[in-house]
Amino acid sequence: MSPATLHLLCGKVASGKSTLSARLAKAPRTVVIAEDEWLATLYGEEMSTLRDYARFSALLEQAMAPHILSLLRAGLSVVLDFQANTPTRRAWMRGLIDAAGVAHRLHYLDVPDTVCKARLRARNAAGTHAFAVSEAEFDQIADYFVPPRADEGFTIVRYGPDAADHGT
Repeated sequence: MSPATLHLLCGKVASGKSTLSARLAKAPRTVVIAEDEWLATLYGEEMSTLRDYARFSALLEQAMAPHILSLLRAGLSVVLDFQANTPTRRAWMRGLIDAAGVAHRLHYLDVPDTVCKARLRARNAAGTHAFAVSEAEFDQIADYFVPPRADEGFTIVRYGPDAADHGT
């Protein structure tokens, strides 16, 4: 088993995933790979619907998997700031863990919708995130959210709404 760890993030929009990823990245020999930054850079204005996100995110997964594995196999820990919000996405991440033979942590931010929406409004007003998400879009995206289950085989670290103040 490599000394590297793959950190995964599960939580609704504005639950605090990016804030937590920044904290986790302060550990020695740890890098963050942030899906939103890559998607904004590569696809920017081409992403205007949830369907666009799904298509481009799948392409990014395909492109990034070999890079993520290389980092892990080199002994670097990776904070994968990609949403781990569905069993399908988590299965892809499980494949990375198994292929690299590394430890992992699935950080589950269990934050109520009301808190996420308040954070979302603040984030949108500040303009500090690559993508502005409306409350209607939040609701649409939240419909796809499936909390992690023990039978998926992850080491889950659960956080409540106070764990990541000013979440993203």
